[in-house]
Amino acid sequence: MLEVIVGPMFAGKTSELIRRVERDRYAKKRVSVFKPSLDTRYSATHVHTHNGLSYPAYIVPASKEGVEEIVEKTLEEGYETIGVDEAQFFPLDLVDALDTLAARGVRVIVAGLNLDFRGEPFETVKELLARADHITYLTAVCTVCGGEATRTQRLIDGRPAPYDSPRILVGGKEAYEARCRRHHEVPGRPTS
Repeated sequence: MLEVIVGPMFAGKTSELIRRVERDRYAKKRVSVFKPSLDTRYSATHVHTHNGLSYPAYIVPASKEGVEEIVEKTLEEGYETIGVDEAQFFPLDLVDALDTLAARGVRVIVAGLNLDFRGEPFETVKELLARADHITYLTAVCTVCGGEATRTQRLIDGRPAPYDSPRILVGGKEAYEARCRRHHEVPGRPTS
C-alpha cells in the first residue's frame, strides 16, 4: 500500500507519518523511517515535527543514490512498513521505487509538500499522488486570517518572497508561514 500525506508547512504531515509508523511498531511490525540529508532543521538523526515530536530515521541523500539506499535497506532489513519524510526533496526516481516496494507488500507512508512557496506542484509528490492507494490532505491555520491554510508562504525579512527566489530553501517558522489561498502572495508571479 502506498499512502501519501500532503499539505502545506505546519499542517502536521510529519506528526501523522510518525503516528502511523508508531502504530505499526506497536503491532510488532518491522518499521523504519527515511529522510533526506538536506533536511537538517532540527536533527541530523531523526525526523522532527515543528512542535517537538521526533522519530529515529535513516538519513539518505536526496538523490537517485539515496532512493536506491531506501530500497536496499528496506529489502535487506525486511521492513514491513517504511515512512519517507520530505518527499518533495527527492528526485522522480522515488516514485517508481516506492511504487515497487508497495507492490511487493511493504506499507509505504510518504509525507511531503504538494506545493512549493509559489503555489506550484512539486513533481515528485504530484506523481506519488497519482499512484497512491490512500491520500491524506492536511491543512494548517492561515497566519493572516485564521482560516484553513492550503499554501506555504515563504518570507524574506518578514515579506513574501518573490517568484524568482530559489525553489528550495530548507527552513521553519523563521522563513515560512501557512496561508490560505486568499492571503498567499507571490510577488512577480508570471501571469498566464
